[in-house]
Amino acid sequence: MKSLISALLFLLTLCVGPLAQAQSCGSGGGATVCLTATGSADNVTLTWTVSGTISSVQVYRDTDSNPSGRTRLAAVGSTTTRYVDSTAAAGTTYWYWIKFNAGSSSYSSGAASAARTASAMRDLTSLQLSKLMSPGWNVGNSLEAINGETAWGNPLVNQALMNGVKAAGFKTVRIPVSWKQYADANDNISASWMARVTEVVNYARNAGLYAVINVHWDGGWMQPTYAQQATVNTRITKFWTQIANNFKNNDDYLLFAGTNEVMVDGNYGTPTVEYYTVQNSFNQTFVNAVRATGGNNAKRHLVVQGFNTNIDHTYNFFTVPSDSATKRLMVEVHHYDPYNFTLNTDNDTIWQWGSIASNAANTETWANESYTDAQFQKMKSRFIDGLGMPVLLGEYSAIARLNVDSAQKYRTYWDQYITKAAYSRGVVPVYWDAGATGDHSSGLFNRSTGAQAYPSLITTIINAAK
Repeated sequence: MKSLISALLFLLTLCVGPLAQAQSCGSGGGATVCLTATGSADNVTLTWTVSGTISSVQVYRDTDSNPSGRTRLAAVGSTTTRYVDSTAAAGTTYWYWIKFNAGSSSYSSGAASAARTASAMRDLTSLQLSKLMSPGWNVGNSLEAINGETAWGNPLVNQALMNGVKAAGFKTVRIPVSWKQYADANDNISASWMARVTEVVNYARNAGLYAVINVHWDGGWMQPTYAQQATVNTRITKFWTQIANNFKNNDDYLLFAGTNEVMVDGNYGTPTVEYYTVQNSFNQTFVNAVRATGGNNAKRHLVVQGFNTNIDHTYNFFTVPSDSATKRLMVEVHHYDPYNFTLNTDNDTIWQWGSIASNAANTETWANESYTDAQFQKMKSRFIDGLGMPVLLGEYSAIARLNVDSAQKYRTYWDQYITKAAYSRGVVPVYWDAGATGDHSSGLFNRSTGAQAYPSLITTIINAAK
């Protein structure tokens, strides 16, 4: 009987769509609470009426009509009669209850169901969409952290952080994600982890940010060798089929990026034919897997990577995947040149950069302004101008060296120049933030509150992408 009732409720949801459902009532202790759930493209809105006196009001949710195993969403005031569930996944039907106290006992309303409806995809090419996305910001070292989201020192990602990023002027958030550690031996991703990633994606959408989710380093299983090619492509298909199905009703504020910095571990040199051929196959497998899931994924904007996201290797060895959608692909590169200035935490000798440098002993000259301009011009010439294919600068940043450069003059100049050099050529700059904000770190925000840790630097980056 339970399954029959659930099926009938589900059919009712499909028929009614975003309209309000009939009230579902529950009584006890001299009080009655009647609940209505209404789905829209952005959320599920709950409203309820109360007869009698109630207290200790709580909102619960589940994916079926059986209250056993339901999850508490919130505790609200006894006079509250409305709640908005913005964490609901698009296309999923949920059942809701209002639990309340009346007298000395607890009772519940009846179950009211609704689904957050699928959102429309706009008729935009990826090149047109890219013009709406700058600048971007990475919530790094969080959802891709090995051994759990907080294992690398950052708190759980929350809505306040996304709101703070949007308020600062960023338009896109890149969300690196690890999947293998949350999957079983057959590569089935756990429902709880998929729900958590969905929650974070919804935080971004609620804030009005574009979001890019990927398969990040993920333990290093994505080795581009002939020996591993079949195994890796099978896993890419399995993972992206699950991910894409989960998000198939999300609108075009959500982009998928197939991989990250694919390379043979430890080999930073020019790739062999084997390495880049296999890596290009990973891109094609990703595109095929996502498109096969249908729904909004048939036209979703997808991001594919150059070898090790290196600009030179991308320019020289990248193959554009075949795609059933027209002009819905972006290519991703990263930029951290010169390494000794941007990332090397073992040596603080190199802490000046570019034409404003005053001491040659503290400067590397090989990756200066002219080099930067030439690198992004390559991307513009081959991809944006040549193929009408936008470029995502998925990562770039220079660490703070507070012990040698308290004014952060050169770090700010580098971030400004890279942002401007990319943006002025049509490349979408997405700043790498690993969370920490102290010495040898790249963080811009307090990850708990969304407060700005470096307001002047943030303003510089935002203004450089105008």
